[in-house]
Amino acid sequence: MLKRTLFFGNPAYLSTKHQQLVVSYPNTEQNAKTVPIEDIGYVVLEHPQITITTGLLQKLTENKTAVITCDKQHLPSGFLQALVGHSEQTERLRHQLNASSKLKAKLWEQTVIAKIDNQANHFLARGKNALRLKRYVKDLKTHGFLNQEALAAAYYFQHLFDTENFSRNNKGMPPNNLLNYGYAILRAVAARALVSSGLLPSLGIFHSNKYNAFCLADDIMEPYRPFVDALVYDMVETGGQLEDLTTNLKAQLLLIPSIDVLIDGKRSPLMNAMSRTTNSLYECFEGSKRKILYPEYH
Repeated sequence: MLKRTLFFGNPAYLSTKHQQLVVSYPNTEQNAKTVPIEDIGYVVLEHPQITITTGLLQKLTENKTAVITCDKQHLPSGFLQALVGHSEQTERLRHQLNASSKLKAKLWEQTVIAKIDNQANHFLARGKNALRLKRYVKDLKTHGFLNQEALAAAYYFQHLFDTENFSRNNKGMPPNNLLNYGYAILRAVAARALVSSGLLPSLGIFHSNKYNAFCLADDIMEPYRPFVDALVYDMVETGGQLEDLTTNLKAQLLLIPSIDVLIDGKRSPLMNAMSRTTNSLYECFEGSKRKILYPEYH
């Protein structure tokens, strides 16, 4: 079942009653609204004057709902997720912790190949030249990891948008702001799926920054990035104002969990595909599979 994403950008009081999320609006005449908690996958809290009860937080975490808070720049900055996401969590964590360096290197190579391949296919869908990206994929498959990810990323972003001197930079010119927001949502989707699969989002297969609590989420979201890029590309093509993250722009980016993707030959919402990816990752740790299942951009 596809879960809903709720965004709160105005002052509100969030509580719970009868397994419902209750939204009240202090100092206004608006009637309270309710949403079944079982239908919610993500809650985004942007306004600083939002009050949320601990009773609601408890029910949201029990439902494995990800609660995302935003900073003064309106970008996602915090993430609340259940500590226990799977009935076999202890055993699954043991397999994750015992994964060999050789296995993790192989899984990272698969991840990079899937990412660059999706970047190339995104270029092809836009009528752009993807020969260099396809060559990077071929070199990876033939010769192993040779820093093609960084080379591919530089080439990809230099030629993705028809914007002079555009480069990927967190504090750079638009549409970097849209990419930042979209990737933050994607990261929350990945972290939620990892916890639900009984894995630690902080223990990566490649990323290993000791200050990063979501190393594994950053690993497995890589092949999904081109789907965010495609959404941002379409937003840029409309020719609208992109300097500020307006409510309309954020509403479009909050559709990322429901983007339709192709995985294992079948169409699926991105958030469901991510769960299949994280479960396949566990099976690789456990030893019953040798390859992570990632979506293909078409």
